[in-house]
Amino acid sequence: MNKFITLMALCAITISVNAQQAAAPVPVYEAYGKIDKEDLEMKACDFEKDASAEILIDKGDVYYDNSLNQVGEYHKRVKIFNDNGKSEANIRIEYYSANQEEYISGLQGETINMVDGKAVITKLDKKLIYTQGVDKYKSAMIFTMPDVKPGSIIEYKYTLTSTDPFYLPTWVFQAQIPTRYSEYDTSVPEWFYFQPQTNMRAPFTKRTTSAGNGNYGTGQDAVTYTTQGEQRIMINVPSMPTEFAMRSLTDNLAYVAFQLKTFSPPNSFVQSLSNTWAKVGENLLKDDDFGKQLNRKLAGEDAIIAKAKAFKTDDEKIAYLFNQVRDNMKWDGTDRWYTIDGTSKAWDTKTGNSTEINLILYHLLNKSGVKAAMPMIVSTRVNGRVNPSYTTSRQFNRGVVYIPVDSTKMYVLDATGKYNMYNETPYTLLNSSGLYLNPDTKDANLVFVVKQVPVRQAVFINAEIKPEGKMAGTVQISSFSYNRINCIDSYKTDGEKKYIDNLRGDDNNLKITSLKFDNMDVDTLPLVQNAEFNLVLTGSDDNYIYFNPNLFTSMGKNPFLSETRNTDIDFGYQDNSTINGMYKIPAGYKIDALPKNVSMSMPDQSIVFRRIIGEQDGNIAVRYTISYKKSIYFKEEYPDLHEFYKKMYEMLNEQIVLKKS
Repeated sequence: MNKFITLMALCAITISVNAQQAAAPVPVYEAYGKIDKEDLEMKACDFEKDASAEILIDKGDVYYDNSLNQVGEYHKRVKIFNDNGKSEANIRIEYYSANQEEYISGLQGETINMVDGKAVITKLDKKLIYTQGVDKYKSAMIFTMPDVKPGSIIEYKYTLTSTDPFYLPTWVFQAQIPTRYSEYDTSVPEWFYFQPQTNMRAPFTKRTTSAGNGNYGTGQDAVTYTTQGEQRIMINVPSMPTEFAMRSLTDNLAYVAFQLKTFSPPNSFVQSLSNTWAKVGENLLKDDDFGKQLNRKLAGEDAIIAKAKAFKTDDEKIAYLFNQVRDNMKWDGTDRWYTIDGTSKAWDTKTGNSTEINLILYHLLNKSGVKAAMPMIVSTRVNGRVNPSYTTSRQFNRGVVYIPVDSTKMYVLDATGKYNMYNETPYTLLNSSGLYLNPDTKDANLVFVVKQVPVRQAVFINAEIKPEGKMAGTVQISSFSYNRINCIDSYKTDGEKKYIDNLRGDDNNLKITSLKFDNMDVDTLPLVQNAEFNLVLTGSDDNYIYFNPNLFTSMGKNPFLSETRNTDIDFGYQDNSTINGMYKIPAGYKIDALPKNVSMSMPDQSIVFRRIIGEQDGNIAVRYTISYKKSIYFKEEYPDLHEFYKKMYEMLNEQIVLKKS
């Protein structure tokens, strides 16, 4: 009966919305191995013609056996339409393998091709199935389906058994390819109440409930219970595309997840299992792979701590220790909220996962007297936004350091990125919540991680226009905060040639003849780029010169061209950009067409665009300013945003015309 003692939290992030049953024809589920000839001959998805592949069947059936093990039977079938869809044949199934908490059995797979009008089946060779250790808790079963080509159908099935009865798996109805049929069946003993939480854009095609019976134990000692069954079906689910400024797939896919609210074993009282964040924090501080790591001594730490203590202010200590850890540790690319090998070993090898690196930083800060520093767990952008009402550590995937500086300022330190700064929260952590833990008071609470101050970018161009339809001049670009980090990362990662290509927007008419950086190694100052350039003004002739002053920005092409939007827009932070230009008019020319001064804004005033253009002493002075007052827009606001961006980019790309006098 020890299965009733501990409760493991759920692993999904959800937003509760009502899902009502909708009347719609539901196709009959086709069992493994029963393939319709029509599906083999199918050339395209009926409801998404350009799809490279389509999930024909995705079915899960979860129930409990007489040992209260949770058993999940899974079956997936996919149609491949073209070469781009062949990647669907690469299968990876992760599970918790430590102490055999979960294990996979009964794996079968096959590929079906139509050859000379007949179905030819190629079975998955079990010798090509292998198990990969992910970390000390997780493993993955990996295989590639055989003989896959355009027109193939692949399918596989397996059983996943879990010894933890307190966690009901999340089911995702949507993918990056369309899904024709998705079904999730659950049958749960009456002792457990799992509250469903759904993230749906459309109602379930079919949703039914049923009652049954089950037994816990065998023979005369068996305990009989009733089961609560539920079937959820969705058909013709569209793919979820990747869109500009989309936060993550996790936040947007259609799914149902479950949180265990109460547990009422036989002959006992009902137990409420709704944790608080304080309880989650208490458990984390007791965890061998998190809280017990905070005071682990590091080899050679005394010299580092002594040097840090010599600094007069906490800010100086923080900057020094952050740079020490960031520059000396190598991130292995793994994100977990827990450590794998521990902080001491990670420090010795100078390599670790994100939490190992950042708990090392916390330890050094704490020992150096920065008492405001606290460990924190966060969720990266790709992992999904944290749901504050869903109290579980499984929502998070990275440990960092939290320092509340004052009532309006905080540091969230993450030393995994080689170009991260101590005084700038990494972009990937913005607009979600972090759970901080105070080891002294045992307190824990959520903090919304946000960038309060707008991020600046300023471009200054000074150029001379030549009568032959060319331009030559200089540009100075001052980049602050994330703009600074992105520039340095791009330059050092991609190299100067590719960086220059990106800077000129891959415009072959624009040549950068020199480039110099200032303040690249000074985190507290903006990155300043000074460049000399030449530009051929295409379209110019013997009588007219045309040019667009929107140069050296990332605002050449409108990213919101689509008339529709599937996901919310999350820019991450507020942005303030200015473009200033002074262009000398060539002798013998005069202005023929000059764009008008204009000021426009979103209906809610959240984005303001201004353009000021005028002639002064034989020069054309240009100034654009774009100011953002918020960073998140719901998809329902997209029509206004789409229309604003359309007009703004028309104005950004409106040309100035000079005429020979």
